[in-house]
Amino acid sequence: MTTYRQPGLVLTDHRFPVPLDHTRPDGERIEIYGRELVASGTADKDRERLPWLVYLEGGPGFGARRFVGPQAWLGRAVREYRVLLLDQRGTGRSTPANRQTLPLRGTPAEQAGYLAHFRADSIVKDCELIRRRLTGGAPWTVLGQSFGGFCATHYLSTAPEGLDTVLVTGGLPSLYATADEVYRAAYPRVRRKNEAHFARYPQDAERARAIAAHLLDHEVTLPGGGLLTVEAFQSLGILLGSGDGTHQLHLLLEQAFVPALGGPVLADAFLEQVQAHLSYAGHPLYAVLHEAIYAQGQGPTDWAAERVRGEFPEFDAAAALSAGEPFLFTGETVHPWHFRTDPALRPLRETAELLAARADWAPLYDPESLAANEVPVAAAVYHDDMYVDTAHSLETASAVRGLRTWVTDEFEHDGVRAGGPRVLDRLLALARGEK
Repeated sequence: MTTYRQPGLVLTDHRFPVPLDHTRPDGERIEIYGRELVASGTADKDRERLPWLVYLEGGPGFGARRFVGPQAWLGRAVREYRVLLLDQRGTGRSTPANRQTLPLRGTPAEQAGYLAHFRADSIVKDCELIRRRLTGGAPWTVLGQSFGGFCATHYLSTAPEGLDTVLVTGGLPSLYATADEVYRAAYPRVRRKNEAHFARYPQDAERARAIAAHLLDHEVTLPGGGLLTVEAFQSLGILLGSGDGTHQLHLLLEQAFVPALGGPVLADAFLEQVQAHLSYAGHPLYAVLHEAIYAQGQGPTDWAAERVRGEFPEFDAAAALSAGEPFLFTGETVHPWHFRTDPALRPLRETAELLAARADWAPLYDPESLAANEVPVAAAVYHDDMYVDTAHSLETASAVRGLRTWVTDEFEHDGVRAGGPRVLDRLLALARGEK
């Protein structure tokens, strides 16, 4: 273990070997990385007495957030916890899974078989092995953001004995909805976010149409070799689900074009920023496994977001421009064309197709166990959350015995980051019966 310091924090690196397949504990092993954080000035004897809180990041496919000092919710957490920021399998400093490493597994079929072990069920089993090693068997608190909340709900379903308290921010999943139903609920929310954005920044409506028209007439390559198609441009709408995302999108659009010899072109600075928002190079599993997080023994997901999009023709940019209808951005969706336009995903196209066709995904949640829950649970549910359907979340909240909700429109999906310590403070109070 390596220990070092930042302002206000003492950090310790941990590495945990875990089975790739938990049904074969003596088989192949991978490594999970975790970063422990305690407040500076904590005496060793006091540190050993502190309870643990493990943070599960959103995603799938993102490593735990890298804080510099006690930022956001972390400052509140280290007042009473030893915090473990866990890089879920395949992410961050854990054994990597990307276009560079996955070919070591063999064929696309072998890669898909490997990645089938990277869902919430395996992540929770990793957590249980790590918990027993770190706490000596004592239960710990889980803070799950977005997909981390999906993992926490699976944790409650399958290993509640490992849990002292569960805190969920923007991440209560439907216990029953298929991927099709998830996206069928999502597209109307995305349209509402578009309407709110263009009401705030009406000048962006024509700017977005002009960029889309340019992309329909020109092949545009991003600095890193990706293709900026009109569908890829639309996917910048993913920004609209975060607290300052509407402002980020506006500032991006206002500097799109520069004059050139052959007429206006998309500016290099614009394309560089677009690439930063759209590239999956840092989180390829987000694309490869995105729909698999909704799969629960109900057959293949089969590119649900792409198929369901056909039910909402207003998102067809070319048709909208031709008919003089509003241009709409899309949201948190992954499509087959991502594996053509993004260089980080192109080598994984066949693997992704096999995962989309996979039909034997196991159920992730146990409604009977959740109905009998005895673990204190509190969840922040963001009103009209673009990423996770509010109605689905509230339905699940009512199905988990004792779960207390805080429904708020003060924050978007990133409230736990944007709200500083307030969101964590409120959830801890709810879980403890103080509010």
